[in-house]
Amino acid sequence: MREILKNVRNKLSAKYIDSDFSKNSKKFKPRIKARLRKNKRLISKNLNNFFDWIKGAELVELKKCNINEDPVRPELDNSFRTNYGRKIYGVKYKNEIHAVMCFAFTNKVPKDVVQLDKFSHDAFLQSAQRGQSVGQIAIAYTVWSKKKGGGKLIVKEVFKKIKKSNHLNRLVTLSPLTDMATKFHLRNGAKLLQVNETTQNFEYIVGRK
Repeated sequence: MREILKNVRNKLSAKYIDSDFSKNSKKFKPRIKARLRKNKRLISKNLNNFFDWIKGAELVELKKCNINEDPVRPELDNSFRTNYGRKIYGVKYKNEIHAVMCFAFTNKVPKDVVQLDKFSHDAFLQSAQRGQSVGQIAIAYTVWSKKKGGGKLIVKEVFKKIKKSNHLNRLVTLSPLTDMATKFHLRNGAKLLQVNETTQNFEYIVGRK
């Protein structure tokens, strides 16, 4: 008799638990669905915003930049960045600059900032004497982004500009010896050219049709 009562009790308990679980499941299902719908809308909105800014951005030449934002070479002032044919480019969207890349134009690949200064100075003087554009190699010596996707975008836009150039045939970096720099350039299609004492050079192959 005790065994029979025990079995009945167990069955009733199981039935109660199943019933309670079923009620709770029905109660929480609408909440879960609503949350999923909300997350889907947010993801869709963020993607639309991202692609809107990417499509609407443009590459512009800058007369100066905020050197305090430069994570690589903040010690280089705007005078250095614009003397002897050097240039500052930015990705602009809705009157705001979201990414910056600084260049020197040389005829040799520099291994440090001292060589960068000398080689770009020499290329500038040579071009002035010959009445030509400055240098054959664009050396990107710093880049930073303030908006997601900005770093990749400015590399892409600069690459297109150099590809259309009549005098530039190489795009090389003067990068710090950091994992971040290595991953950034390799991820964007560059190849490691050489590792120096305090820097490393990556090259983006400029193929012309």
